[in-house]
Amino acid sequence: MKSHRQELWFNVPSRRGFINITPQVNEALATSGVGEGLALVNAMHITASVFINDDEPGLHRDYEAWLEKLAPHEPVGQYQHNLGEDNADAHLKRQIMGREVVVAVSGGRLDLGPWEQIFYGEFDGRRRKRVLVKIIGE
Repeated sequence: MKSHRQELWFNVPSRRGFINITPQVNEALATSGVGEGLALVNAMHITASVFINDDEPGLHRDYEAWLEKLAPHEPVGQYQHNLGEDNADAHLKRQIMGREVVVAVSGGRLDLGPWEQIFYGEFDGRRRKRVLVKIIGE
């Protein structure tokens, strides 16, 4: 069995943002030489997420609005975690959007549905953060 580990680094200049990382995961898969197996993609920071959905700007705006309703950033004093910090909402948003995805690898390709793409979601940006890509298989 083959195993390949790669880190992707991001520095989102704003507090929040979504980045389509499917091309970078495809590059890692090509480097791995795995034809059949699994690809794990996970955010290595507790205020960021990895998820799968459609790459459609309206949907991304809907995510922004929906997440802000569920876990508003302000007032920052509404959260116990924010005693000395201001990112409690980012932790909650990450919990909702998830830590990682696992994608089947078939025929040397990510086995995604017709509109599925892999995204990095940032909820407390303005500094470098990483995503782990771990590919295993034959």
